[in-house]
Amino acid sequence: MLDVERAKAAVHAIRLLMEENQDHLIEIDGIIGDGDLGLTMTKAFRAADEGISGSDEQDVGKLMAKAGMVMAKAAPSTMGSLVATGFMRGGKAVTGRDTDLGAGNIAEFFRAFSDGIMERGKTKPGNKTIVDVTDPVATALEKAARDGSDGSELAKAAVEAAKAGEEAAKGMISQHGKAAVYREQTLGKPDPGATAGSLIVQGFFSVFEG
Repeated sequence: MLDVERAKAAVHAIRLLMEENQDHLIEIDGIIGDGDLGLTMTKAFRAADEGISGSDEQDVGKLMAKAGMVMAKAAPSTMGSLVATGFMRGGKAVTGRDTDLGAGNIAEFFRAFSDGIMERGKTKPGNKTIVDVTDPVATALEKAARDGSDGSELAKAAVEAAKAGEEAAKGMISQHGKAAVYREQTLGKPDPGATAGSLIVQGFFSVFEG
C-alpha cells in the first residue's frame, strides 16, 4: 500500500493542503493562540517535501523519520516540534519493515505518531489538541487493518475519524498553551491543532483514493 514514492506523494499532498489552508489556520489560531500556525505548518511541510523528494531512501520508515527531522529544524515552534516528533516516532515504528507497507503497518505508524505527540506534548485525548484527531485516527486504522481493508477503505476510515475528531474538539476546553488562558472561552471554537491534524490525515490519505 505505502511505498517510498507514495510516501513522498503523501508529504507533498500535505504541503499543498497546508499552503492552501494557511490563511484559515492563521485565522483560527489568532482567536485562541498566537496566530502563526498557518505559517508554521506551511514552513514545516514545505521543508519536509523538499527534503525527501529527491531522496533515494528505500525504507519508508526511515524516509518518514527523515521528514520529521527536517521539520524539526525548519519549524522549531511548539506545533512544529510536535508534528515533527510524530513523523519521527511513526517512522521509527515501521523502519525495517517491507518496502511496501500494508494496512497494519500504516496503523502502527499513526499509533506511534499520535503517542509520540502525546508524550512530547504531555497531553491526552480530551484536552482540545491535535491528539483529539490523531488518536481516533490511529484507532480507526487499527480496526480497518483488522478488518482487512484495502487502501481506499483505509483512507475513508482515517479521514472520517479525523473530521469527527476535529468536530469533537470544538466542544472541548483548551488545556494547553496560550489557548488555555482563555479556558471556557475556547468552548465551541475550532482547535487550530486539531484542524492541522485533520489536514495532515486528509493529505496523507489522498494518495490512496481513486
